[in-house]
Amino acid sequence: MNHARELCETIIDELFQHVMDRYEYKPRTYRNVARKDYLNHTKNRKHTAKTIRKHLRKQLQYVARDLRIIEDLVAKGAPLTELSASLYKKLLVIHEAYRQQKEMFDNQTHRCEGRIVSLSQPHIRPIVRGKEGTPTEFGSKTAVGMVGGYTFITDICWENMAEAALLPQAAEDYKRIFGFYPASIIGDGVYPNRVNRDWCKERGIRISGPALGRKNDEIKRDEAKQRHSDACERNAVEGGFGVVKRKFGLDCIMAKLPETSLTAVAMGFFVANMERRLRKIFSPDSFSFVFYDFELFRLGVASGYDCG
Repeated sequence: MNHARELCETIIDELFQHVMDRYEYKPRTYRNVARKDYLNHTKNRKHTAKTIRKHLRKQLQYVARDLRIIEDLVAKGAPLTELSASLYKKLLVIHEAYRQQKEMFDNQTHRCEGRIVSLSQPHIRPIVRGKEGTPTEFGSKTAVGMVGGYTFITDICWENMAEAALLPQAAEDYKRIFGFYPASIIGDGVYPNRVNRDWCKERGIRISGPALGRKNDEIKRDEAKQRHSDACERNAVEGGFGVVKRKFGLDCIMAKLPETSLTAVAMGFFVANMERRLRKIFSPDSFSFVFYDFELFRLGVASGYDCG
């Protein structure tokens, strides 16, 4: 809300230049007082729920006043066409962000549909991952499948999607590319739910994960060995994420638009696949590596699926 207030003040300064002859004095925005309130809150080490709500109410009031001033300036003849395309777009985003924040403030909740967390990138959504240090992440959520060491993007979006629901479509994409279903799908713990188990069973696909129902000790030992083997193969998927982030810039995407950001993500995985292919071609034993990949494609082994 403080960022929205500062942008509104910039818009007011630009629009007022065109209708200043119709005002006796410039409308007051109390920007110095608002800035002081914001700094008093951010510099305080202890942020209780009561103080956060108090300062949020103040910032909402400041933004509401600025929006009313902008509407009055436009009514007096200030042309919005004089604003830059970026500033005009942010004005529209500020209106929606204010509505969402005011709704959550009045209802005393922290959730709303399509919550805006960035004025410059209104399409991104908070994704709660529960990781230590960074429990909430922001950006695109990408589901990938790895076949023979090559990574395929199965789904990519900005919403906090459910990974398990993507498995049938990923298997259909595999069949569309290679002409048959994979013999096995190795994923993390969210994929082998009952719906995906039944779907894979109908098509003769083995999905990683423990079988349902009671089991004797021998079956438990066999399943433990199989799960360990599957986990070793699935580590390649996690390693693929790390390589693309570390070597191919996926941890520092500077694009702002949703289309260019998704393009940057796709290019990161594309370059990683090309780098792997070139490394195999020019390696001393390239023939065995290429033959190994061909065998994986022929057998239909999908080494893993994951989201990140």
